[in-house]
Amino acid sequence: MKRIRVAIQKSGRLSDKSLDLLQRCGLRFARSKDKLYWYGKDFPIDLLLVRDDDIPRLLLDGVCDLGIVGQNIAEEVMQDDTDNNSLDELRALPFGGCRLSLAVPENSSFESAADLDGCRIATSYPALTKSILSKRGINAETVKFSGSVEIAPGLGTADAISDLVSTGTTLRANHLVEFEVLFQSTAALYGRSVSLSDEKQVMINRLLSRLDGVLLAAESKYVMLHAPRDSVDEITRLLPGAENPSLMNLEGDSERVAMHAVCRETVFWEHLEALKAAGASAILVLPVEKMLG
Repeated sequence: MKRIRVAIQKSGRLSDKSLDLLQRCGLRFARSKDKLYWYGKDFPIDLLLVRDDDIPRLLLDGVCDLGIVGQNIAEEVMQDDTDNNSLDELRALPFGGCRLSLAVPENSSFESAADLDGCRIATSYPALTKSILSKRGINAETVKFSGSVEIAPGLGTADAISDLVSTGTTLRANHLVEFEVLFQSTAALYGRSVSLSDEKQVMINRLLSRLDGVLLAAESKYVMLHAPRDSVDEITRLLPGAENPSLMNLEGDSERVAMHAVCRETVFWEHLEALKAAGASAILVLPVEKMLG
């Protein structure tokens, strides 16, 4: 049987969450001694643990079939690829969120990205930054920095920077101000933009089905409650993201029914209070571990 190879980050902010996601899809792995290659036990899917910067290139070169990496990294590699190769984003994932932003010195006169036309921008993402600015008609020179991008304006090597920002603490420490977001990014599952064998495609489709179930379950809650029969329609409308609930008779109680529903949106305290005000009682909200449509 042909096997699927998935590349994930060896260490860093995406590593643990990527592995946890795959394990929640029912995948188990036997770890190799060097911890770089893990063999799938119950499913023909193996893991390759590498630097996140290498994942897009491993996919483009056909070394791996799937990879979990930040959208910012994948876009940078694709923009920089002279052969115009591309990757398919199969699923955006709910972790690894960040933003690529422009920042300038506190005392600068720049007010918008348009003011950087003809200026130098230091960045670890030169291809992505240049592509975004070019589409907006801004012709800026990108100066590639591998690290400590925020020091470039102070050294006089750039007028501004384009860098990943989370809290902005590093920018403030270097007397820089974030003034425009260029690109919002999360982790994503990518595949190769080529036709795979039928056998491999079947395996990937099975994995995607499981992944969809895990992602949907993470956002869903199972709600159980008792409701007056004449309030069922109103209570159903109050259940966030719920389809038709299941109704069951309560033993010895002709005035009320038990309602069970899967809510595919977050259930807040305000929802529970509204349900109670509509006559609901004995309200329970439970996590959903697995779902399969």
